[in-house]
Amino acid sequence: MRNSPAVDEGLVADALARLAADGVAILPELLTRAEAAHALDRLWAASTESTRRGVPTHIRGLDPNASNVRVFNLVDLDPIFGDLLAHPTVDALVGRLLGRDYIVSNFSANIARPGSESMVVHSDLAAVMPEPWLAPASVNIIWCFTDVTAANGGTLHLPGSHHIRTLAEVPADAVERMVPFEAPAGSVIAMEGRVWHTSGRNVTADEDRALAFAYCTKPYLRPQWNFTRAVAPEVQSTFGPLMRYRLGLDAQLNMPNEAVFGDLSGS
Repeated sequence: MRNSPAVDEGLVADALARLAADGVAILPELLTRAEAAHALDRLWAASTESTRRGVPTHIRGLDPNASNVRVFNLVDLDPIFGDLLAHPTVDALVGRLLGRDYIVSNFSANIARPGSESMVVHSDLAAVMPEPWLAPASVNIIWCFTDVTAANGGTLHLPGSHHIRTLAEVPADAVERMVPFEAPAGSVIAMEGRVWHTSGRNVTADEDRALAFAYCTKPYLRPQWNFTRAVAPEVQSTFGPLMRYRLGLDAQLNMPNEAVFGDLSGS
């Protein structure tokens, strides 16, 4: 990938406005198509290695069939995924939405192969925080390694559902009202954690839809993934102070970390 691209302030400002209005924002072409294709190659290699380690790629109860390929623990499997977490424009966007001291709760991938079906409807924040959901506390940063279309399984989401405060407010016809994400390879889709959604169905004959999901939260929410246990010590040793904080690799957690951020009182 390109080395340390500068923060695109216009893109960040536009994305924040769209997240506030719609709950979803597309940041186009953060990777070139060649970079996205390379990331896809590394993802398939990571899937192979994960399987060799004994981690299943089909999770019963999560996906209806094995055509949804899940890959967990990405940062341990290939350094390219740590590079994506540190992308300056994405880091700036998440920091301005959640606060500079946000954490990475989970980072996994889902490759929807032809024949894959939709999972259960949910919101990411509802999975980790009890209602009422009154303000942004999480965001999913979705890296598109392939083109994402309605036909190949683009995520279905309910526009404006980030205003839903309780489970009782979720409409009975939520699925019928959902629309798919569509974005070219190399884009990032930012989805506020309160948006209700489900994976789309891949009805194509021969197209994969490959996405990597960096789920970021306010620091008071318990992470979904224990990076300290899951990431090998030799991989942990490659991360600088900021990434170690984001992944919770050091002793200090859920506290203002002035050694990393300086004074956070104005954040």
